[in-house]
Amino acid sequence: MALKSNDANWFRPMWRRVSITVFLAIWLAWEALWNQDQFWAFLVGAALLYSLYNFFYAFPKEEPKNGEPTEPAPPPPGEDGPRP
Repeated sequence: MALKSNDANWFRPMWRRVSITVFLAIWLAWEALWNQDQFWAFLVGAALLYSLYNFFYAFPKEEPKNGEPTEPAPPPPGEDGPRP
């Protein structure tokens, strides 16, 4: 699931994404090693994997500037390139 544009803008600073991920990793270690509660360890582990994927793998690399399309426009019809 991709982040919405408002969410992506809020998570744009790297320190926010790293701090949330580190918090979840510490919480997972607490649940797994100290409390030994499998239910909470599973839930926090799933949240950690979800945050790792969304914050570091699938996160948009650049913020699109106002007025610029997010994808390049296709060439107009009839202009396939130079002809011999």
